[in-house]
Amino acid sequence: MSDPSDSSGIELRSWRQFLTLAQTLHFGRAAELLHMTQPPLTLAIQQLERRLGAKLFERTRRSVALTPVGSALVEPVRQLLQQAVALTLRARGALAGEVGRVRLGFVSTVGFGPLPTWLRAFREAQPGVHVELIEATGDVQLKAFERGEIDAGFVLHAPGHAPGAALGLQRLSLGVEPLVLALPDAPPWAGARPLRATELLAQPLVIFPRAATPSLFDAVLAFYHHHGSAPVIAQEATQMQTIVNLVSAGLGVALVPRSVTQLQRPGVVYRKLPSSLAANAPQGETSLLWPADAAPAVSRFVKFVREQGVGYRSR
Repeated sequence: MSDPSDSSGIELRSWRQFLTLAQTLHFGRAAELLHMTQPPLTLAIQQLERRLGAKLFERTRRSVALTPVGSALVEPVRQLLQQAVALTLRARGALAGEVGRVRLGFVSTVGFGPLPTWLRAFREAQPGVHVELIEATGDVQLKAFERGEIDAGFVLHAPGHAPGAALGLQRLSLGVEPLVLALPDAPPWAGARPLRATELLAQPLVIFPRAATPSLFDAVLAFYHHHGSAPVIAQEATQMQTIVNLVSAGLGVALVPRSVTQLQRPGVVYRKLPSSLAANAPQGETSLLWPADAAPAVSRFVKFVREQGVGYRSR
């Protein structure tokens, strides 16, 4: 027998031949199942034994039996061949986008909107694709795209802007929604009395930092300027949940995407802008971004989102 250290390069075909013979214990039947003739099978088993440095079968003119070494190999070889089949199927699934990972960035407003429903439906449709959620503002997501740390991302911006264009990112618009008022649930805002434009514009404003969403920040400022006012920024906060909580604490008023109204907090009421402020009222657009050379699983997720249609509509 040869040096068993030479056994590392044994092909799966040899193991398949071994297992077939081990299951039939008959060279003729095994050769038939393997779609080959008996002499090449006999030679292949002899070569395998030489590579292993151990005898696998006891042969007589009337019978074939496994040796203790052969018996010890049957189950591991069966598992090896099963794993080989599974690897092939997994590779095909990955190529088709049915297996893989999507590192998905998202802004909090999408979490108040269609994202939870979409994720559940996508998981049911593509159980082999794992979606890893990463909550982050648009500026953080763009940096993550540059570093290759996320595969796709939902971002919020002003309509007409294309965040990520400088990075060559693809974009799918999910639609536009208006910004509405988040007000302290206390006089003079509580109740159903009409909101006075001058009174609203004079209130301290709680807003997200410009770095987080430059185009939307600028749209809010342009709205104030259009109505002959300049906002008094009382506090900046990155997350919409924090902005709403600050309004609840009485730090000021806020303009938030309508989807945020799903977030109910004691001490906060949501109201539409009065008709006198409707001109140039700011809106927010939500887009899905992804690189042009996205992996198949990412492309499948994008296709899924596209098929859901518009997630937001102006009212």
